[in-house]
Amino acid sequence: MTKIYEEVGIYIRDRISVTDEELALILSFFKPLKARKNQLLITQGQTSQRTFFVGKGCLRIYFINEEGQHATRYFAFENNFATALMSFITGEPTQEYIECVENSELLFINQKDFYHLLDIVPSWEKFYRCYLEKAYVNNTNRLMSFVTTDALERYMNLLRESPDIVKRLPNKMVASYLNISPETLSRLKSKV
Repeated sequence: MTKIYEEVGIYIRDRISVTDEELALILSFFKPLKARKNQLLITQGQTSQRTFFVGKGCLRIYFINEEGQHATRYFAFENNFATALMSFITGEPTQEYIECVENSELLFINQKDFYHLLDIVPSWEKFYRCYLEKAYVNNTNRLMSFVTTDALERYMNLLRESPDIVKRLPNKMVASYLNISPETLSRLKSKV
């Protein structure tokens, strides 16, 4: 598990300037977690109390619509963070699920400690701002793609920008991320 702490340290240092002592303090608030494939880390109605860093594996954040279909919002592969962000910020119950798509090695920091770091490490504010900005840009780009592009364009963009999603994950999950049926995804794959 030492490697995952090194990875999150590099991730943090790529975004903010911190001393060795500040980084050690930040990392002291992260706890390791091994999670199994298909394990749910949060379910609808719970309050998001943790932000996860993926050292190995993949997390999926999704909703379930009124028809019982999954709509995937985000995949977090290695060296990425994931949380049910609205709930993490507001403290209100989430409408999202966070699932381990693969056996995963994670670090997590709870909400209380995350916000405590804002008080004691000045540059953590910048880290949080970068995190929020990235989430905003990702979500806005996804929403725009649903409005401005057809299914083939979305698939081609996914292949170009995030090929791991297509290579590592089942078609059903890829289709739910693209907001198309698995049958449509199969047709698109045969055209490419």
